[in-house]
Amino acid sequence: MNKKLYLPFVLLLVVSMLLGACGSPASVEEPVVTEAPVVEAPVVVTEAPVALDYAALLTDFWASTPADKGYSSVKATALNEELATDAPFLIDVRETAELEANGYIEGAINLPIRTLLENLDKLPGLDDPIVIYCASGHRGGIGMMALKMLGYTNVRNLNGGLNGWIKAELPVVTGSLPEAAAATSTPIVEDEALFTVLNDFLTNLPEGFYSVKADAATAMLAEKSPTIIDVRSQAEYDKDGYIEGATLIPFADFLSNMDKLPAEKDAPILVYCASGHRGGMAMMALRLLGYTDVVNLNGGLNAWKAASMPVAGYVDWATVMGEFVTTLPADQGFYSIKADKLNEMLAEAPVFIVDVREPAEIETAGYIAGSFNIPIRDLLKNLDKLPAKDEKIVVTCASGHRGALGMAALRLLGYTDVVNLNGGLNGWIKSEFPVEQGAPEAPSAISTPEVDAARLAALDAYLSALPEGFSGVKPVDFNTEIAGGTVPFILDVRSQAEWDADGHIDGAVLTQITDVPASLSQLPADKAAPILVLCKSGHRGGISMMYLNFLGYTNVRNLNGGMNGWIAAELPVAK
Repeated sequence: MNKKLYLPFVLLLVVSMLLGACGSPASVEEPVVTEAPVVEAPVVVTEAPVALDYAALLTDFWASTPADKGYSSVKATALNEELATDAPFLIDVRETAELEANGYIEGAINLPIRTLLENLDKLPGLDDPIVIYCASGHRGGIGMMALKMLGYTNVRNLNGGLNGWIKAELPVVTGSLPEAAAATSTPIVEDEALFTVLNDFLTNLPEGFYSVKADAATAMLAEKSPTIIDVRSQAEYDKDGYIEGATLIPFADFLSNMDKLPAEKDAPILVYCASGHRGGMAMMALRLLGYTDVVNLNGGLNAWKAASMPVAGYVDWATVMGEFVTTLPADQGFYSIKADKLNEMLAEAPVFIVDVREPAEIETAGYIAGSFNIPIRDLLKNLDKLPAKDEKIVVTCASGHRGALGMAALRLLGYTDVVNLNGGLNGWIKSEFPVEQGAPEAPSAISTPEVDAARLAALDAYLSALPEGFSGVKPVDFNTEIAGGTVPFILDVRSQAEWDADGHIDGAVLTQITDVPASLSQLPADKAAPILVLCKSGHRGGISMMYLNFLGYTNVRNLNGGMNGWIAAELPVAK
């Protein structure tokens, strides 16, 4: 019975009893009982939940995560330097079992990602430097994003996570766990509604943390046909390739290109970047916006490649050129031809000769009869001017240096019978073979070659960007540099027999060309360090220089004319 009705009823009974005790009248009138008014139950008014403006929140976050700051990430080597000088607060968001199995970075506290926001009292102030890391960069990225959205202004994620740290051969602590994190601050949470949403997101992360490894991603592609979103930059996309079918939406432009996403919020989406950092943030953003089936590729495209998965628009030049150099046939002059042999061939039948010198050089020194002139920087832009990929082509330049680059580029594109004139036109003239004066006939289109587009783009970019001098150096100029005290690493790629017979430049290191890929450890660790390559005539030196350039060595030159040119200039030879 309602309490508000119960009390009047009791009082009425009491009054009736008192009146009855005073006497019994001849007739007792029935009391008039009036129905009590119905009392409505009180209405409890609850405050409506605050509607978060995710678009505005994410826009603010994106603005705080620019490309020039590494998208709020830090590389392993840079973090290692910071730890030695002015160490940031270090948070390991992996599970305890992962720390037990793989170790951790000294000085880190362990707050598994699902508990991160429940332990804000263990973190320093809002403006203090913090670095988060996980295994690969995925969880670190979403943890960093959550903290920054809550007002922490100086948070970064370790690029590549502990995997990247170990790959950089940096130390980890094993055999123990970090000390339990202690409360060190009173956290300031200005937006309780946002905190609740972010904490719920992290707390309820499923197994795998909304990431998928390369093998599982392959199965996902086959079973669900997801929309694939690549959030790297255009430059990364062009240089490193992409997963077939991916739509490029660079991270910086992500929020302004939401129209490229599926209209259905439950559509499957696979996001990836280079290492997992940007992909993790994009995944989290999409889930906050209501997309329910979004995962990030664990380890990004780097892990995809490491798992030997197919990559469109990409060439693994370290492998491709390494195999090319390793298999250069000595019995075929390493794909070169001597002047006397070419002269014999010309006496029997015409040979397609492409002269890759500049027109001014041809006007000055002449050319071999029947040659066509396509300067080296334009060679791959004019493949239609060359014969079929299985026909004989001879490339020539002045000394053999540029010819070697052209020959290698064409063979890497699938041309199977291309050779370089050993010693170039200089060697031809030295052998007293005839040259024509004036300008050779302009080449015309004669074929439509099919070549790998990614290889063509990279090789054309390389040849097109050759600097003045084409990265060659004349012997007398190099000797002047040595005399002035500028001595680079000198790599001699001739054979041991040639080294013994002809001598060498003092200080040179001998590694015959086919052994160079297996002997890279002898080169300077700094890929910007100066290196001079030389062989006998310039041909093998040019190939070696090109190979090192494609490996990332940025300051490599080839000795024009090789050891023959050095000796002809009467420069000092060590024996």
